Amino acid sequence: MFDLRPYRRMSDALYNPFNEMEEFERKFFGDSPFFRSGDIAEFKTDITDEGDHFVLEADLPGFDKKDIHLDITDNTLTINAERHSEHEQKEKKDKYVRIERSYGKYSRQFDISGIEADGIKAKYDNGVLTLNLPKKQEKAPEARHLEIE
Repeated sequence: MFDLRPYRRMSDALYNPFNEMEEFERKFFGDSPFFRSGDIAEFKTDITDEGDHFVLEADLPGFDKKDIHLDITDNTLTINAERHSEHEQKEKKDKYVRIERSYGKYSRQFDISGIEADGIKAKYDNGVLTLNLPKKQEKAPEARHLEIE
């Protein structure tokens, strides 16, 4: 069984009468941040099973290490990243002719109930966040003999 499954967003489970129009916009305009349907943007991850641990690699190009936050609450690992743009600055705002790079907050959550949370190690290099997630060791069932009184 795969322990590191991403949580689904609640908005996917609810009926949205505008889904067809949003899908049309995505196909017509591309997945531009200007025509995004209001969902929180996601970044792509790869997860591999290395036997005694999982390796999660998340593509976060262009982020500063200080803008990436890892939080663990109960059995949930949350990866948050935020990128600010120069076009938000008033003195540079009117100089831009075209803005295609996306800016804002990005977030993903993973169920880590099968992971030793204290042993998680994180590294960020060349736009890739790498997490080593050690699996919980399954304890062998303890067998004992009972004496009859």
